[in-house]
Amino acid sequence: MIILVLVAVLLMALQQTGRLGTIEGAVALVMSPGQLGLSSITDRVVQTVGALGSFQVLQERTAELESINRSLLAENLRLQEIERENQRLRELLAFGETRPSIELRGGQIIARVIGRDSNNFLNFVMVDLGSRHGIEVGMPVLNNEGLVGRVSEVTNASSKILLISDPLSTVNAILQSSRLTGVVNGVVGDNPVMGFIPQGTLVGVGEVVLSSGMGGNFPKGIPIGQVIEVRQRDFEVFQEAVVRPIVDFDRLEFVLIVTSFDPLEFVPGLDAVPDATTP
Repeated sequence: MIILVLVAVLLMALQQTGRLGTIEGAVALVMSPGQLGLSSITDRVVQTVGALGSFQVLQERTAELESINRSLLAENLRLQEIERENQRLRELLAFGETRPSIELRGGQIIARVIGRDSNNFLNFVMVDLGSRHGIEVGMPVLNNEGLVGRVSEVTNASSKILLISDPLSTVNAILQSSRLTGVVNGVVGDNPVMGFIPQGTLVGVGEVVLSSGMGGNFPKGIPIGQVIEVRQRDFEVFQEAVVRPIVDFDRLEFVLIVTSFDPLEFVPGLDAVPDATTP
């Protein structure tokens, strides 16, 4: 306390005599570099803190923009898938209109494939329409490419479609160019085979195979596939043709069920009727 009082008295005496300004100048001269350095450091700290705040705001804005971009990308992909799906549906609905030779009398409804067979011996798909939607056993099934198969089982909300590639499937068929008739049967693990083709006319590789409408099991004129191999022996009554289906069964997503068609009683494997020339 005494020291502080003495210092105060000394400073007052110096101020009265006018010598305090000289001391203040000397002190300021000594302290000035330190003050300048401290001021510079303070400015840098303030700038750094401001930059960190701006960087945080920028990070938050970037995260917000990335979230918006992901949402827009997901929406764009969804819209693209909807457009592709709509295009497939339009192709299905226009199937009969673009093929006037096909005997479809209206009453077709579109079903979505919801399941597939799980082994190599049965070839079928499940669709999301059943008896409550008017689906019945025996109804023909096709898509915008050609013949898919036939309804073989029906529940209240779903149906099983027996594909033409299944060994139990038989389709009365006709060759588009030569007009020879026969029966297309599914084969286990291989392409279907068209049998009961009369001898006497050469069957060409590449010929288009259509449903003939004979026997009342399928509408007439539905594309089935193309001949890729002919099996012909002179001593046999009939010749055969291996048929590559026009429909890619592994990529089925939607099918058209012909509800207006009035099929005969459907018995898998026994519903085909060979040509009248059969002995």
